[in-house]
Amino acid sequence: MRRNIPALFFVIITLANWAGHYLGNAALASATKPAILPLLAASVLVYALNHRLDGRKLALLVCAELFGFAGDILLLSSDFPLFAGGIAAFLFGHLCYLGIFGGEAWKKMSWPGWLAGLLVIAGAVFGLVKLLRVSGSLLPPMAVYGFVLLLLVFSTFCGLVRLKNKGTWALLLLGSVLFAFSDCLIAAGTFETITFPMQDLVIMTTYVVAQVLLAVGALKLARK
Repeated sequence: MRRNIPALFFVIITLANWAGHYLGNAALASATKPAILPLLAASVLVYALNHRLDGRKLALLVCAELFGFAGDILLLSSDFPLFAGGIAAFLFGHLCYLGIFGGEAWKKMSWPGWLAGLLVIAGAVFGLVKLLRVSGSLLPPMAVYGFVLLLLVFSTFCGLVRLKNKGTWALLLLGSVLFAFSDCLIAAGTFETITFPMQDLVIMTTYVVAQVLLAVGALKLARK
């Protein structure tokens, strides 16, 4: 049994990042943020060495976390091309997550269920765009991103309601909801719709917890 050293460093770097946000130390927060997702991916790979996992699901999980790493780097800048690139990176990460459990969650789902779900997602995206006052050149990419993110939430909800392993699907649902909440706060801050003290700390806390819950849930589904 190999010790998961990357997981230890993941915890240390995450706590340092949260401390940077709490103390208002922007340099510490910015320096530690890019290391969080690579360390989580390394932790997943060490876990894989100790367990028999589905290779496709493992590869998609690692890819999702590496896309998250790319997104974290790109979103350190507020310039439009880099910010839009960060949105695209996280979009591909969510598609990887859907590749892990989407097919299982959607299996044999009726078309009325699909229609109702897609209408709810579209309505929620429209409402959030209006509420957060998303506008300008960022409106199209953020609308597409929001649709895929809420499709992730919908998929994990379907898995929880329709399938066994309720505990695993509950982890995935909570992770996707926290991810959506974190991203809504990012959009609110970007367009100055909602601002409050320690907003960046709340964003990073919910974001990291979401990534961990999605990783744990995906690993549970991937175990043979």
